[in-house]
Amino acid sequence: LAVGWGREAVAAWATSHGGCELVQSTADCTSRWLSSVPGNLQGDTEELLLDDNTIQVLGNASLLSYYQLRRLSLTKNRLELIEPGAFLSSQGLHVLSLADNLLFTNYSLTAAALSALPALRTLDLAGNRLTEDMVSALVWNLSSLESLSVARNIIMRLDSSVFTNLTQLLELNLEKNYIFEIDQAFEGLQRLQRLNVAYNYLPCVVEFGLTQLRVLNVSNNIIEWFLALESDDLFELEVLDLSHNRLLFFPVLPRQSKLHSLLLKDNEMSFYQRLPNGTSLAHVTVQFLLIDGNSTNIMTVSLWDEICHSNLSSLRLLDMSQNQVWYLPEGFLAQMPSLTHLKLNQNCLETFHLSEGDPLAMLTELDLSQNQLEELGAEVGAGNVLPNLQLFNLSTNRLRVLPPEVFTYTKKITTVDLSHNRVDLCPQPAVTGEAESPPCVDIRGVETLTHLSLAGCGLRGLGGHPFQGTSLLHLDLSDNHQALSRDQGWLQDLALTLQVLSLRNTSLSSTAMDFSSFNSLVRLDLSGNSLTVFPASLGGLKLRSLDLRDNGLPALPPDVARTSLGKSLREVYLSRNPYNCCTLGWWDALQRVEGLRVPDGQEVTCSYASRTLNPRALPEPVVWSCRWQTANLALLYLVLALPTCLTLLVAFAVVFLMLKEKLLKMVKSRCGVSSPY
Repeated sequence: LAVGWGREAVAAWATSHGGCELVQSTADCTSRWLSSVPGNLQGDTEELLLDDNTIQVLGNASLLSYYQLRRLSLTKNRLELIEPGAFLSSQGLHVLSLADNLLFTNYSLTAAALSALPALRTLDLAGNRLTEDMVSALVWNLSSLESLSVARNIIMRLDSSVFTNLTQLLELNLEKNYIFEIDQAFEGLQRLQRLNVAYNYLPCVVEFGLTQLRVLNVSNNIIEWFLALESDDLFELEVLDLSHNRLLFFPVLPRQSKLHSLLLKDNEMSFYQRLPNGTSLAHVTVQFLLIDGNSTNIMTVSLWDEICHSNLSSLRLLDMSQNQVWYLPEGFLAQMPSLTHLKLNQNCLETFHLSEGDPLAMLTELDLSQNQLEELGAEVGAGNVLPNLQLFNLSTNRLRVLPPEVFTYTKKITTVDLSHNRVDLCPQPAVTGEAESPPCVDIRGVETLTHLSLAGCGLRGLGGHPFQGTSLLHLDLSDNHQALSRDQGWLQDLALTLQVLSLRNTSLSSTAMDFSSFNSLVRLDLSGNSLTVFPASLGGLKLRSLDLRDNGLPALPPDVARTSLGKSLREVYLSRNPYNCCTLGWWDALQRVEGLRVPDGQEVTCSYASRTLNPRALPEPVVWSCRWQTANLALLYLVLALPTCLTLLVAFAVVFLMLKEKLLKMVKSRCGVSSPY
């Protein structure tokens, strides 16, 4: 219901006038520190944007020059007063935004100014500290209004007097006020189609009878009951949002409606036809005492049976997540043949049965995650139960097995989440002494399956070919400590198709896995393992994302930035590894790779002499010490040997000069040659 301000034309900006930018018939004076409306703009301006300035008063002469004005926005100013004659020259105004100002101070004078706008269609008064009486005064003469926002004010109670004259209103936004009571405030709004009363303090909605309404948002209140008027009239209602309330029962909906989206997330809702102790309340009724002035009415409702009287044949989305539902009444889903999205996650379901009695032929998404499911039942031969299902979320339950060949009937299944269940994949290796193999889930031959999550399932050394006949693109095996304890040949069946693989926290060692054949991989998660050496088989891959956090890597290969991996990487996680501060050549090389992000770069550390340092800012003494430690050994030996050699050479020369004559006489006497001296 928010008021939007569009720019109709796309053209080069003209020369600025008084700090404003002009394009065709639009003047943009946003954030110019203006204390008044500029008067030197083009007279044929149709749209004037004055948002985020310091204007306090819109005077009688402020808009005299703009007789063709159609759209005016003054949001986020300090506007306290609009003088009664301010719009006399702009009576063709269609859209007016006055949000986030101080109109409560002189609202009666401002109301007089607004009454001079016979063509106004859209008005935004949000964030002006207005009470219901102030709102009533401001909109009293605006019978042409089609969209009104009074969100973020201090409205507490609404009755029939507030919106009396708004006979053309289509949209009304009342969110984020303090409304605790509504007494026939909307009955006169015969054209109203969209109503937003979210983020208020409504305790209940009873005798709901707005048949013309298409969208109703009453989320984030404290509603415990929703009871539609008992009538056979057709309600135009398409979307009903009751999420984030305190509903105790499934809402009593109109008998005839066009409802396609019903949002009931985060309530306290359950069904009471059966109780956990076996007690039946099928024939028990609840009576509501409705007091209106001097009249008193009693409304009798069988809450757990009332849904049967509502036509939900057009319902496509039902969100009942985060409630207290532990079972579904018999035939509950049979009333919703058009249902495509069903969310029952975060409830207390212990069983969920799929049968031909619940025709979910159109269902594409089913979310049963975070329940207490121990069994997922399905009738043998129920081949038409989930023919269009694409996403099946069963994560965080207590399942050990699924119905045999359950995926045989789901011809379009693409995504299955079985994470955090105690399931194993078929085929299971035979166990000596056991007549039957342990229960398992068979996904072999499911050709449409592309995304599979098995995180935290306690998988033990898989054998055979559990993924044979599939074309998985995304596989999550994280938090399975023994999944890779045997030969990993079973994973090679996915080498040609797999693009995303998570092996986080699977006790993977440096030599346990050969990735060289996974040429389609673009994202790989190896975090939380026991890698002490960078897997050489990764060098030839063209990954875009690699996660190496929480391992035992002292360094990466020095040439990692020059490999196919280094050239293709766009994101790499490296923190929480014991890197050696003296072997950080790979780190410097990665820093120079254009387009490569290290999101956890600030957390990367290295070790030097029991000290933990930041590789981005190593102290100079550490740098020199590392250079000395990593210098070429041949050069080191040469430097050490050179002084010794020089010393020996000098000593030899001195000895030779001292003993020269004696040596010559000795040679002469032995050789018999006369001496020239």
